[in-house]
Amino acid sequence: MKINFILLLSIFTLHSCNAQTPSTNNEMKKYNSLSDAEKHVILQKGTDRAFTGEYTDNFDNGLYICKQCNNPLYKSEDKFHSNCGWPSFDDEIEGSVKRIQDADGLRIEIICNNCNGHLGHVFLDEGFTDKQTRHCVNTSSLLFIPSNEVEKAPKVIK
Repeated sequence: MKINFILLLSIFTLHSCNAQTPSTNNEMKKYNSLSDAEKHVILQKGTDRAFTGEYTDNFDNGLYICKQCNNPLYKSEDKFHSNCGWPSFDDEIEGSVKRIQDADGLRIEIICNNCNGHLGHVFLDEGFTDKQTRHCVNTSSLLFIPSNEVEKAPKVIK
């Protein structure tokens, strides 16, 4: 009986030490604090409900940065209305967004190139704009900085 207990304790300890979730790694880097809903989207690759995000219909001039690490992602001039229920952009700031194959094998996920936080998905050849690109981004992944406050934007957390 004593050996079984030690074996179980060893397995549990080994599993606990090796199990690192994205949230654990990100908290170690001291990124911005996130609400539970933001953690669900950014860290667990969730999705905001359609037509609920505050930035879906925001067309003010400014900059969209990563909610988790402040990395500049999108300029307002690249935002367009796609009627899909999420903020849509046809271009990103160069080097700010990484594209990876989604777990479903059908879509292309977009993540922040600095912190690897989930942003949404990118779709090509839909005909919305001349660039034939639509970044469908979760509002929970973004923070909008109006153009008159860009110089006061928080610094990127590396």
